[in-house]
Amino acid sequence: MLKKRDLHDSQALYELMTHPDVFPFVRQKADSYEEFLFITKQTIEAEERGELVSRTILDEWGNPIGTINLFDIEDGAGFLGTWLGKPYHGKGYNAPAKEAFFHELFYETGIETVFMRIRKENIRSIKAAEKLPYVVKSNETRLALYERLNASGDVYDLYEIPKDLYTFHLLRSGTDQTDSHLLEA
Repeated sequence: MLKKRDLHDSQALYELMTHPDVFPFVRQKADSYEEFLFITKQTIEAEERGELVSRTILDEWGNPIGTINLFDIEDGAGFLGTWLGKPYHGKGYNAPAKEAFFHELFYETGIETVFMRIRKENIRSIKAAEKLPYVVKSNETRLALYERLNASGDVYDLYEIPKDLYTFHLLRSGTDQTDSHLLEA
């Protein structure tokens, strides 16, 4: 479902990213295939330096269909960024990709908090985030960060996924991921 980013998937990802329903929501935008290759190479190098985590989302046949990333890693926390190609919207790929990514972040890389900034006008994403039992709206509890995100206007709501709340969710749901490697973390 997820794999480390590599240059071999760039053509397929670039074509998916340029769709007008996807492009506005991509953080690392590229206006040409060559620019996308360059950004992908920079992303791979930034991950090697510990600045971000980036994975390619795959369909059941191993085809690249989008990316999921943790940007701006600092003090055990970072910001989630994800996109799927338009043909894969609403097909059930997003939730399992996030679950696999959160598992890797929290139990393999030492991340303690995943933040999400969601545009206040993006009602669909806000409703989806607020349905998750391990997501906390943090506009007030992380006021300094919230104000920094909205320095140029009241644009974003801030949400966070703390490792302890995510772990509690896994334990309560009896997910198979709650075996010994979870309890050691």
